Amino acid sequence: MYTKLALIAATILGMLMPLTVAGEDDKPTIAFLRYRATGTEDIAKPGIWDVLQAYELISPSERELLDANEDLNGEHINVFWRDAASDVTNINAMVEDTLDRGADILLTFSTPVTQITANITKEMDDPPAMFFAIVSAPYSAGIADSPCIKTPHVSGTHVTIPYEQYVGLAKVQLPDVQTIGTIVDPAQTNSVYGVSQITQFAEALGLNVEVASIASAADLPQATASLADKGVDILMVGAGYVEIGGIPAIISVARDYGLPVFGISPRLIHVGVVVGAGFDDFYGEGVTVGRMIAAYINGALDVSATAISARVSIGVAVNLDSAAEFGITVADSILDGAVMVIEDGELTVLRETPSLPEMPLEERMAEDAAILAELECTPERIAAEQAELDAAAAES
Repeated sequence: MYTKLALIAATILGMLMPLTVAGEDDKPTIAFLRYRATGTEDIAKPGIWDVLQAYELISPSERELLDANEDLNGEHINVFWRDAASDVTNINAMVEDTLDRGADILLTFSTPVTQITANITKEMDDPPAMFFAIVSAPYSAGIADSPCIKTPHVSGTHVTIPYEQYVGLAKVQLPDVQTIGTIVDPAQTNSVYGVSQITQFAEALGLNVEVASIASAADLPQATASLADKGVDILMVGAGYVEIGGIPAIISVARDYGLPVFGISPRLIHVGVVVGAGFDDFYGEGVTVGRMIAAYINGALDVSATAISARVSIGVAVNLDSAAEFGITVADSILDGAVMVIEDGELTVLRETPSLPEMPLEERMAEDAAILAELECTPERIAAEQAELDAAAAES
């Protein structure tokens, strides 16, 4: 395990040493494994590539290939892509193919890809390092028990969706709201977790919750209609992939009932929700996992002693065109805090595009090492997390 000073020293020393994680051609190979291409991934990836480029692990021309989602046989690293095409049944084969190719680093995006990849690799004698991002429920999904109680070859960063603030917007928009409707896919861990959070915080506000269950995207129109028929005042979509991917189908029915639809991501205003609100620092997600990968490649990161990071943020976005279609006026307090607004078909972004600050490489490496040192799984931290898990188990 690294102390802060040791980790900083090791990181800087890594600048002077050859890469220590090697594939067949003595270059580390990163396999980028995803459930499907998403807008949130498009925000996170630049954070990863910015870090790797700052560390001179990729060149500007190699960066262009990665920005285009093309495989890279680079001077210092290799990268290849695999996509499950939104089908959970494809993930096992995708992971097995990746392992057959001898990847040194598995970079997984989404809860289902991370969950299955972790399960497949945990029984291996010498698994590749695995880093994950854009995962919303790593502990309830069984990816790990806590930040440091985890499979040794796995670390990464997960989003902490601010459900309490998300649900609170229902009362801001509709002060007299009585009942929230939502949809759950019982086969998806992140969907079940999201609905449990919506229910918990809605009930804390004294609101009722109606939940419609689905088995596939084909069930979304009927589920939406059933909620409208039960008299819900607003429909709040959680973090399930089927629900998010099927928002156009949800809206097509909800619009007929005048039932406003809120979504758990600011970017969902692009597919028609009236208000999108949720985690909004996907670039920071990319930077965090990029730091981990760069430090690992340079021999300065022990994955087994690196805790899973958690990031918290919220952004609110408004689609005024959708609001007009639903016949509602968005509350001023929601509109005033929006980071994005769509009006008359035009998108206005009310925030700066994120980027890495400019600094000398040696200074960046020392700063990043200090940040990663905060994730060190010390014996004391491990013991504290285990005690907390034991106490929770005893109460259940």
